[in-house]
Amino acid sequence: MGRIERKFRDLKERKEKALVAYLTAGDPNLEKTKEIILGLDAAGVDILEIGVPFSDPTADGPIIQAASRRALENGANLSGILDMIESVRESSDIPIVLFGYYNPILNNGNERFAKRANASGVDGILVVDLPPEESAELRKHTDRSGIDFISLIAPTSTDDRIRKISQNARGFLYYISITGITGTAKPQVSDIKREMKRIRSITTLPVVVGFGISTRKQAGEIAPYADGIVIGSAFVRLIDENSDKNNMVNIISDYAKSIKEAIRQNI
Repeated sequence: MGRIERKFRDLKERKEKALVAYLTAGDPNLEKTKEIILGLDAAGVDILEIGVPFSDPTADGPIIQAASRRALENGANLSGILDMIESVRESSDIPIVLFGYYNPILNNGNERFAKRANASGVDGILVVDLPPEESAELRKHTDRSGIDFISLIAPTSTDDRIRKISQNARGFLYYISITGITGTAKPQVSDIKREMKRIRSITTLPVVVGFGISTRKQAGEIAPYADGIVIGSAFVRLIDENSDKNNMVNIISDYAKSIKEAIRQNI
């Protein structure tokens, strides 16, 4: 059993929901990213999505686009990010999902990437621009390496589409709560409640909800209907606003603790 599956099993036994945090690796630099990861682990974050910066992040809103640009300017790349994750594994067992686009993986080579990611301690990947129909060449190697291939479900996904995605997905499903790009709109709880019921009638995989969630109130209202929530742009914004402060990690960790507390209080 991998770290992701074990995490959701343990959370279910404790009647808790997952807090999934997204960070852009290399913003402000990879050393700080490692410090933030360890701080969030200690703060109670359950799963981390580590964004691989890309020059054309079409699914991301302006906050994460800016973070990707800063990270690339600071020299972050896939190889360095995997090195950083490997160093995290010396002191942390938190499940880690690489989140990004296919181009950096393809440039690295699918087989080489899968082996290196596994050796570094990566538990899953979510490739935004690689739909299930086009993932066979990569999955041939990631499945063999024990890396969960996590898939997205949109509000526009039909039952047949959800069924097809779920049949081959591993780890968990990521439900995009709004149409459009990240960090630009607020999800509606009534819509999420309805869609979670529909998705759960089709699959038994854990389902997390992301895009547009940033406040304690949102987290508390949405968590009861999902297996976890994802917060991305809010973390990335906090990092940018406090990157020059000595207590940056504490500020970000305190925010994570606050969100986790809100989730627990509303379940």
